[in-house]
Amino acid sequence: MLNKRGLFALALGTFALGITEYLTMGILGVLADDMGVSISRAGAFISAYATGVCVGAPALLFARKMALKKLMLILAAMIMIGNAFTAFAPEFWSFCLARFVSGLPHGAYFGVGAIVARKLASPTKAGSAVAIMIGGMTVATLVGVPLGTFISNMVSWRLAYVVVAVSGAITFLAIKWCVPHVSGLEDMGFKGQFRFLATLPPWLVFGGVLLGQIGIYSWYSFIDPQLTMVAGFSRDALSWLMVVAGFGMFAGNLIAGRLSDRFKPAAVATCVQAAAIPILILFFYFGHIKLAAVVLMMFGTASLFGSGSPLQSDIVGYARGGEMLGAACIQIAYNAGNAIAAWLGGEVIRATGSYMTPAVFGLPIVAVGVVMLFYLYWHYERRRGVPVAR
Repeated sequence: MLNKRGLFALALGTFALGITEYLTMGILGVLADDMGVSISRAGAFISAYATGVCVGAPALLFARKMALKKLMLILAAMIMIGNAFTAFAPEFWSFCLARFVSGLPHGAYFGVGAIVARKLASPTKAGSAVAIMIGGMTVATLVGVPLGTFISNMVSWRLAYVVVAVSGAITFLAIKWCVPHVSGLEDMGFKGQFRFLATLPPWLVFGGVLLGQIGIYSWYSFIDPQLTMVAGFSRDALSWLMVVAGFGMFAGNLIAGRLSDRFKPAAVATCVQAAAIPILILFFYFGHIKLAAVVLMMFGTASLFGSGSPLQSDIVGYARGGEMLGAACIQIAYNAGNAIAAWLGGEVIRATGSYMTPAVFGLPIVAVGVVMLFYLYWHYERRRGVPVAR
């Protein structure tokens, strides 16, 4: 059983967060030109956002006694404020600061949202509930990011971020009206929040997420120049190309979420992340061909998002007594991976002079992450299953 109205309200927030995170990648060239910097240096905009996520997520530790709905309302308001700041940032460093501020509510929203989503569903539908919540982000990549890219190219990138700020305001109202009061988490005290970290499974989740993001994101962070400067697409074509990328994310998240209700989440995440390895190899060799680049991009974004709902649902079960911290840590892992990937990808491009090199640079990193997730499945979930946290 699912509370669809409440889950839809939560998804509106991930929709806004999805636009603000992925729009930057789709218009990286536009931003670089407007700020008067190189594309590789503009990668700092991506890293600044991800750094904000890593700083904001741990703040959940100090909000563990707050009602979950109230906390979600505060985070929705922060989405609105951060993107309004971004829309009016005048130059490079202020834009970096604005991206940092915009990232502060991201990890906390996804972390608390995963907990609330599980509480709005029966135990057998936990994976699907989290997938619906995350689904807002995939819809953003399917509709919101292409629209934002179009607005940026035709009118102004500043207007695109104003749209995100308005989405944050709508999210606030939707959560206020549609999300019911849900039971809070048992307060285990500040030290009690850390007890689950003495076990191995959470670290396998965090490690698998971190390494998977670094390996895959070092490629996707520079999808703009790969498509325009290598495959030969015009900048105007980025709008519909982002639709294709968004469809991959949407399909990957939805399919993996439903599969994790039927199979072990770690097994699903392992298979999805492992699928990225041949995709990245093929992109490196055939990404200069337009049709191949589009198809491989779609499958690549599906693998990028497919592990999200299984692992975010997983960590809440493994973090008994420290659900807030577990939810924060997995968001730190995701976005620390993004920040490192954007920086490493830029360094690889500068060192090699090729926009395609990041596609294969991250392969061994992805492979290690796959091994960690498989170990989680084989030793902890294959027979015993995942602990359930309500």
